Amino acid sequence: MAADAMVRTDWAEINQRLKGAHPREILSWAVEAFYPKLTMATAFGPEGCAIIHMLAEIEPGVRIFNLDTGYQFAETLQLRDRIAERYGIEVELARPDTSVPEYESQHGGPLYVSNPDQCCHDRKIVPLRRAVEGYDAWVSSIRADQSAHRAKANLVGWDAKFNLVKINPLLSWTHRDVWAFVVANQVPYNPLHDQGYKSIGCWPCTRSVSADEDERAGRWAGQAKTECGLHSLDSSQL
Repeated sequence: MAADAMVRTDWAEINQRLKGAHPREILSWAVEAFYPKLTMATAFGPEGCAIIHMLAEIEPGVRIFNLDTGYQFAETLQLRDRIAERYGIEVELARPDTSVPEYESQHGGPLYVSNPDQCCHDRKIVPLRRAVEGYDAWVSSIRADQSAHRAKANLVGWDAKFNLVKINPLLSWTHRDVWAFVVANQVPYNPLHDQGYKSIGCWPCTRSVSADEDERAGRWAGQAKTECGLHSLDSSQL
């Protein structure tokens, strides 16, 4: 489907039709509508791993990639190997143009300290924009209950930031729903979740949290920043 046709598509009608559907049904619709020009980005959170489990049953040929910033936890990259062993799916690592040492040398030190928005832009948004080139749609694993910002998202719609359709099959699921699925299906997950890390990103900008803290309180703790920018409704560069 041409980009201009996708922009004009009645996404409201499609969202209404998919409302209340199980994520597996939404993914089946996405595969039927867009595969093989369907891709998925995952940070290997429990949500992403749950979607990989479903895709392995629906269409294991869907290309899945991870934005490897160079700052990921070792446990996150080890989970990639466990996913491959369990499902036979090799998650591609989409990397920035520069290594961490090169990047920090260019900026006189780690930019995540002085300008985390720019760091996320350079090492996540730019690589993602490159990774989705040639695809008609991408799958994300955001949930509406994660933040007020994500609550504004739709199950499916045109993503102006990356110029393709975005599908959020887990949008209506809760934290409890995700973990119930993970446990029931013995889905591999990051062991850091058992150590108080409710949401896991890059190690310099992620900390463990107490049981009564918000799920994303450990991301960019102490800063006003709450999103890396991938799921921002703002179509600007940052």
